[in-house]
Amino acid sequence: MNKLDVKLIALDLDDTLLNDDRQISDLNVKALRECAERGIYVVLCSGRAENAILPFVRRLEIAGKEAGRYLIAINGCSVFDLHLRQQIYCKKVSSDILLRTDELAEEMGLKSEVYTPDTIYYHEETKWTRMDVELCGLKGVQVDDYRNFLKTEFTKMLVPGEPQVLLTLQEKLRAEFGERAVIFTSKPYFLEILPPGCGKGESVNWLAKHIGIPENSTMGFGDSMNDESLIKLCGSGVAMCNGLDYIKGIADYVTEFDNNDSGVGRFLEKFVL
Repeated sequence: MNKLDVKLIALDLDDTLLNDDRQISDLNVKALRECAERGIYVVLCSGRAENAILPFVRRLEIAGKEAGRYLIAINGCSVFDLHLRQQIYCKKVSSDILLRTDELAEEMGLKSEVYTPDTIYYHEETKWTRMDVELCGLKGVQVDDYRNFLKTEFTKMLVPGEPQVLLTLQEKLRAEFGERAVIFTSKPYFLEILPPGCGKGESVNWLAKHIGIPENSTMGFGDSMNDESLIKLCGSGVAMCNGLDYIKGIADYVTEFDNNDSGVGRFLEKFVL
């Protein structure tokens, strides 16, 4: 069987590379280390902030290699070079979008959050903010003058809450902002607001150009709506078999095994290694 010509592999974390216990399996680790040994760039590509991705980078033990030097955070808003220890690409949401989103969220009884690489900021702690802090492993900080705080631009705003309420808010925001922001649910209870023209796929293409790799030699693994551009724009878009039907429908490939059975690693062994 002919193997796919891949020079960069971008990987979503939750429900893709990670199992339901939020761990990377030994088989996935083995496959990705072998990819890096062969000079294939392995790029973790998550909605999480930079510091929340680092424990998974350490698990792979490839950061010291050229092929393991990059990560993509905040759903594509940030590309970080681990060797230089600095952000090399960044997009931010304008302050007027942040303020208006927060206003509309408050009207619906919801609370917004914004991110830096190591901290989640919010006006009031709720069960939803606690869930996000625990999921991401970041610091959570309550800001008294939150509205004034939002006048500084941030890479992402997130509004957590009940899924049906968030869908209503999503419709309102999309109608009002149009193409001035990217708005989607990454999980049913997380509504994300990102800068325009921003996504995992766009940042993978930027990184591929930065390091001199053809776009058609990139591969992206994902499962959910925040992986849409990753699946569409990578040379080979791979959906997890446990992913959304829509994501599987637009993918070039669908894994045979799910995230709890090392679907990523088994796919790489069969089609890449």
